[in-house]
Amino acid sequence: MKIGDNLYQKRCKRYNFNNQAHELTFSCYHRKSNLSDKRACDYLADAIVMAQQKYTLDLWAYVFMPDHVHLLIWPRQQGYSISSILQTIKQSVSRRMLPHLKAEAAKIETPFHFWQAGGGYDRNVTCRDTARQIIKYIHLNPVRKKLVQLPSEWYYSSYKDWMGLGCGPIAIQKDGFTGCAARGDAIQTSKA
Repeated sequence: MKIGDNLYQKRCKRYNFNNQAHELTFSCYHRKSNLSDKRACDYLADAIVMAQQKYTLDLWAYVFMPDHVHLLIWPRQQGYSISSILQTIKQSVSRRMLPHLKAEAAKIETPFHFWQAGGGYDRNVTCRDTARQIIKYIHLNPVRKKLVQLPSEWYYSSYKDWMGLGCGPIAIQKDGFTGCAARGDAIQTSKA
Protein backbone atom coordinates (compact mmCIF):
# COMPACT_ATOMS: atom_id res chain seq x y z
CA MET A 1 0.00 0.00 0.00
CA LYS A 2 1.45 3.33 -1.02
CA ILE A 3 1.74 5.95 1.72
CA GLY A 4 2.91 9.41 0.80
CA ASP A 5 5.18 9.74 -2.22
CA ASN A 6 7.64 6.85 -1.93
CA LEU A 7 6.89 4.90 1.21
CA TYR A 8 5.15 1.54 1.30
CA GLN A 9 3.55 -0.09 4.30
CA LYS A 10 4.01 -3.81 4.43
CA ARG A 11 0.79 -5.79 4.89
CA CYS A 12 0.85 -8.55 7.44
CA LYS A 13 -1.34 -11.61 6.88
CA ARG A 14 -2.50 -13.14 10.15
CA TYR A 15 -3.30 -16.81 10.69
CA ASN A 16 -5.32 -17.10 13.89
CA PHE A 17 -5.26 -20.89 14.19
CA ASN A 18 -6.15 -22.50 17.49
CA ASN A 19 -3.38 -24.42 19.28
CA GLN A 20 -0.57 -22.40 17.74
CA ALA A 21 1.85 -20.02 19.39
CA HIS A 22 2.79 -16.69 17.81
CA GLU A 23 6.16 -15.00 17.56
CA LEU A 24 5.39 -11.27 17.37
CA THR A 25 7.72 -8.38 16.66
CA PHE A 26 6.65 -4.76 16.44
CA SER A 27 8.71 -1.57 16.23
CA CYS A 28 8.71 1.98 17.46
CA TYR A 29 7.94 4.77 15.02
CA HIS A 30 10.84 5.15 12.56
CA ARG A 31 12.83 2.80 14.82
CA LYS A 32 13.23 5.56 17.39
CA SER A 33 14.38 4.45 20.82
CA ASN A 34 11.01 5.15 22.44
CA LEU A 35 11.48 2.16 24.75
CA SER A 36 14.65 3.62 26.24
CA ASP A 37 12.22 5.45 28.53
CA LYS A 38 11.52 3.35 31.65
CA ARG A 39 8.02 4.81 31.88
CA ALA A 40 7.23 3.56 28.35
CA CYS A 41 8.54 0.08 29.21
CA ASP A 42 6.44 0.00 32.36
CA TYR A 43 3.37 1.05 30.36
CA LEU A 44 4.17 -1.70 27.84
CA ALA A 45 4.47 -4.30 30.62
CA ASP A 46 1.08 -3.15 31.99
CA ALA A 47 -0.48 -3.36 28.52
CA ILE A 48 0.80 -6.90 27.96
CA VAL A 49 -0.61 -8.02 31.33
CA MET A 50 -3.93 -6.39 30.40
CA ALA A 51 -3.95 -8.24 27.05
CA GLN A 52 -3.10 -11.52 28.81
CA GLN A 53 -6.16 -11.13 31.01
CA LYS A 54 -8.50 -9.83 28.31
CA TYR A 55 -7.60 -12.46 25.69
CA THR A 56 -6.55 -15.41 27.89
CA LEU A 57 -2.95 -15.53 26.68
CA ASP A 58 0.10 -17.32 27.96
CA LEU A 59 3.26 -15.24 27.61
CA TRP A 60 6.16 -17.60 27.02
CA ALA A 61 8.97 -15.13 26.32
CA TYR A 62 9.59 -11.42 25.74
CA VAL A 63 12.21 -8.75 25.41
CA PHE A 64 11.77 -5.00 25.09
CA MET A 65 14.54 -3.50 23.01
CA PRO A 66 14.99 0.30 22.77
CA ASP A 67 13.27 0.41 19.36
CA HIS A 68 11.25 -2.83 19.11
CA VAL A 69 9.57 -5.64 21.02
CA HIS A 70 9.63 -9.44 20.71
CA LEU A 71 6.90 -11.62 22.22
CA LEU A 72 6.16 -15.33 22.11
CA ILE A 73 2.54 -15.90 23.10
CA TRP A 74 0.09 -18.77 23.27
CA PRO A 75 -3.57 -17.70 22.83
CA ARG A 76 -5.68 -20.15 24.85
CA GLN A 77 -9.00 -18.66 23.74
CA GLN A 78 -10.72 -20.21 20.72
CA GLY A 79 -11.29 -17.74 17.88
CA TYR A 80 -8.69 -15.19 18.98
CA SER A 81 -7.39 -12.30 16.87
CA ILE A 82 -3.69 -11.38 16.91
CA SER A 83 -4.61 -8.02 15.38
CA SER A 84 -6.91 -7.27 18.34
CA ILE A 85 -4.29 -8.41 20.83
CA LEU A 86 -1.65 -6.13 19.29
CA GLN A 87 -4.10 -3.25 19.05
CA THR A 88 -4.88 -3.57 22.76
CA ILE A 89 -1.19 -3.53 23.67
CA LYS A 90 -0.06 -0.78 21.31
CA GLN A 91 -3.00 1.59 21.84
CA SER A 92 -2.68 1.41 25.61
CA VAL A 93 0.98 2.40 25.48
CA SER A 94 0.37 5.13 22.90
CA ARG A 95 -2.46 6.68 24.89
CA ARG A 96 -0.48 6.69 28.12
CA MET A 97 2.63 8.10 26.42
CA LEU A 98 0.73 10.71 24.37
CA PRO A 99 1.12 13.58 26.89
CA HIS A 100 4.87 12.94 27.12
CA LEU A 101 5.27 12.63 23.35
CA LYS A 102 3.29 15.82 22.77
CA ALA A 103 5.55 17.71 25.16
CA GLU A 104 8.64 16.36 23.38
CA ALA A 105 7.18 17.03 19.92
CA ALA A 106 6.50 20.66 20.88
CA LYS A 107 10.19 21.06 21.70
CA ILE A 108 11.54 19.57 18.49
CA GLU A 109 8.59 20.23 16.17
CA THR A 110 8.03 16.66 14.97
CA PRO A 111 4.85 14.58 14.92
CA PHE A 112 4.22 12.43 17.95
CA HIS A 113 3.90 8.74 17.14
CA PHE A 114 4.95 5.87 19.33
CA TRP A 115 4.58 2.73 17.17
CA GLN A 116 5.46 2.11 13.55
CA ALA A 117 2.34 1.70 11.42
CA GLY A 118 1.63 -1.73 10.04
CA GLY A 119 1.29 -5.24 11.29
CA GLY A 120 4.85 -5.90 12.37
CA TYR A 121 6.00 -9.50 12.18
CA ASP A 122 3.78 -12.45 13.09
CA ARG A 123 4.92 -16.04 12.75
CA ASN A 124 2.79 -19.01 13.72
CA VAL A 125 4.74 -21.58 15.72
CA THR A 126 3.66 -25.22 15.71
CA CYS A 127 6.87 -26.99 16.71
CA ARG A 128 8.24 -27.05 20.25
CA ASP A 129 11.87 -27.03 19.04
CA THR A 130 11.11 -23.93 16.95
CA ALA A 131 9.57 -22.28 20.01
CA ARG A 132 12.74 -23.06 22.01
CA GLN A 133 14.89 -21.49 19.26
CA ILE A 134 12.66 -18.39 19.27
CA ILE A 135 12.97 -18.07 23.06
CA LYS A 136 16.77 -18.27 22.75
CA TYR A 137 16.73 -15.68 19.94
CA ILE A 138 14.53 -13.34 21.98
CA HIS A 139 16.75 -13.57 25.06
CA LEU A 140 19.99 -13.05 23.15
CA ASN A 141 18.73 -9.96 21.31
CA PRO A 142 20.23 -7.42 23.79
CA VAL A 143 23.58 -9.26 23.63
CA ARG A 144 23.59 -9.30 19.81
CA LYS A 145 22.86 -5.56 19.81
CA LYS A 146 25.76 -5.06 22.27
CA LEU A 147 23.53 -3.48 24.92
CA VAL A 148 24.72 -5.96 27.56
CA GLN A 149 27.28 -8.74 27.77
CA LEU A 150 24.94 -11.31 29.29
CA PRO A 151 21.18 -11.78 28.74
CA SER A 152 20.65 -11.77 32.51
CA GLU A 153 21.76 -8.11 32.59
CA TRP A 154 18.78 -6.94 30.50
CA TYR A 155 15.87 -6.06 32.79
CA TYR A 156 12.96 -6.08 30.32
CA SER A 157 13.29 -9.73 29.40
CA SER A 158 11.96 -13.12 30.46
CA TYR A 159 15.48 -14.60 30.53
CA LYS A 160 15.81 -14.62 34.33
CA ASP A 161 12.43 -16.35 34.67
CA TRP A 162 13.50 -19.10 32.27
CA MET A 163 16.87 -19.59 33.95
CA GLY A 164 15.51 -19.54 37.52
CA LEU A 165 17.54 -16.40 38.32
CA GLY A 166 14.62 -14.24 39.43
CA CYS A 167 11.62 -12.56 37.91
CA GLY A 168 11.32 -10.02 35.16
CA PRO A 169 8.71 -7.26 35.08
CA ILE A 170 6.04 -9.55 33.58
CA ALA A 171 5.14 -13.02 34.82
CA ILE A 172 5.52 -15.67 32.16
CA GLN A 173 3.61 -18.91 31.93
CA LYS A 174 6.56 -21.27 31.59
CA ASP A 175 4.40 -24.10 32.91
CA GLY A 176 2.10 -23.61 29.90
CA PHE A 177 5.08 -24.15 27.62
CA THR A 178 6.51 -27.14 29.46
CA GLY A 179 3.00 -28.53 29.95
CA CYS A 180 2.44 -28.83 26.21
CA ALA A 181 1.95 -32.40 25.08
CA ALA A 182 5.25 -34.09 24.30
CA ARG A 183 3.74 -36.25 21.54
CA GLY A 184 6.00 -35.87 18.57
CA ASP A 185 7.20 -32.34 18.22
CA ALA A 186 3.84 -30.59 18.02
CA ILE A 187 2.74 -27.89 20.44
CA GLN A 188 -0.67 -28.69 21.82
CA THR A 189 -2.57 -27.33 24.77
CA SER A 190 -3.01 -29.28 27.95
CA LYS A 191 -6.56 -29.36 29.30
CA ALA A 192 -6.16 -27.26 32.42
